[in-house]
Amino acid sequence: MVSRLVLGCGSVGQRIVERLPAREGRLLVIAANDRIVETLREENVPAQTADPTDPDVIANLEAPEVVFVASDRTDVNRTILDNVRERFPDAATVVYLGASPDPADRRHIEERADRVVDAKAAMIEAVLGKTASPSAENATALRRRLSGIDGKLAVVMHDNPDPDAIASAVALVDIAAAVGVDADACYFGEISHQENRAMVNLLELDLRNLSPEDSLAEYDAFALVDHSRPGVNDQLPSELHVDIVIDHHPPRGPVPGEFYDLREEAGATSTVLTEYIEQFDLEFDRRTATALLYGIRVDTNDFIREVSSIDFRAAALLLPHVDETVLEQVEQPTVDGETLETIARSIKNRVQQGSVVVASAGRITNRDALPQAADQLLTIEDVDTTLVYGFKDEMAFLSARSRASQVDLGETLRDAFDPIGSAGGHTDMAGAQLEVGILASTDDESQVESIVSVVEEVITDRFFEALRTRPGTPVGAYSRTSEWLFAPDETDGDGGESESA
Repeated sequence: MVSRLVLGCGSVGQRIVERLPAREGRLLVIAANDRIVETLREENVPAQTADPTDPDVIANLEAPEVVFVASDRTDVNRTILDNVRERFPDAATVVYLGASPDPADRRHIEERADRVVDAKAAMIEAVLGKTASPSAENATALRRRLSGIDGKLAVVMHDNPDPDAIASAVALVDIAAAVGVDADACYFGEISHQENRAMVNLLELDLRNLSPEDSLAEYDAFALVDHSRPGVNDQLPSELHVDIVIDHHPPRGPVPGEFYDLREEAGATSTVLTEYIEQFDLEFDRRTATALLYGIRVDTNDFIREVSSIDFRAAALLLPHVDETVLEQVEQPTVDGETLETIARSIKNRVQQGSVVVASAGRITNRDALPQAADQLLTIEDVDTTLVYGFKDEMAFLSARSRASQVDLGETLRDAFDPIGSAGGHTDMAGAQLEVGILASTDDESQVESIVSVVEEVITDRFFEALRTRPGTPVGAYSRTSEWLFAPDETDGDGGESESA
């Protein structure tokens, strides 16, 4: 167990000491000021009155693992540090420089201490971080845009939202509330993936499920999270005026919005929203923090996929505020029989060329089983890229995964399917959806199955063909088939990776 010894306790030291009892390990504070010692004792902090510069005071103490030298006076801290180095040579030392250290004292302390706390430098960095960094400028612009909203804000996720979209929407609602704006976290479609349902239910997240028939008249402003264009991967009117866009996917066309932050270096939109909560100086709500951390973990595949330093920093900010019990429950949901059957059909129907597998799951009732099937196929020996697709109503839904460094799935699916639908995503995780309008023209089951068979051939061939056009991805022969089955699609799909992608 870690033991901490605090010697001297000025204004800065006292604030730090008051938070130390919450940390694991033993603690002892020695200070000369009776008033400070009495205050600490009233807060159940072990403290005693003595001169921390006197070597005899620490002569009989058990060696601590960490010593914090925390007087307000630099000369006092220098003396204490020398005594500590003599008495506890193996202890880690953290020394507060004091308000106005002279050059000689600064050099002496920096040479002998393991860590030095410089309040002035920390204050300068904090001020710069809040006023002069790109993040601060973005936060200022976002605050200005939110403050200019007169009425109610709809924060819209992409269709069938994944944890990153859900968490980002909830976080933006929290931020809007902090500046006095009433907002709803909204989505079209379904949340049917068992882990995503568990997250929403266990955290009791307040979400509004919209249908295309719902009037949007009650909303005076609109924000998009985890996607960047109205009418593309959501069911908003494409001409809708958008006030705010926050996303981490590369856009596939002009991005509307009076304020927009497209952070492609971030592994998740949740990372960006975490940064905004910090910049707005808001307390992390436990439910929102848990959702944000889960959103980051899912979109970065537990910090191994398209992850950057800002994702790790966001996770570190969130971790002290999350509900770990809920997080464990979310990550261990039950799997329904339909999902297992979809995976089984995908394995049975797979077609492999080189290291690439394409599989049809046939008719499905739960589109969220497709990404799980794509992940499962990726575990097959010598396979590094998978595409699984299935049919629901008059739509074909596609989900792709890859661990091949030379494959960019987002671009590959856009090349293959944007002309006949909408597609997009990341280099190693992407999805698409195609409208198969001709399925609605017949009730003859045998004819439907015949049409589905041709559609399967189109999807398979287009995917293999798109891969063949990229260097280093040989997938064998392919044949071109008819495309008349697909209903025209006016969008070009910016393709945020949705729950079912």
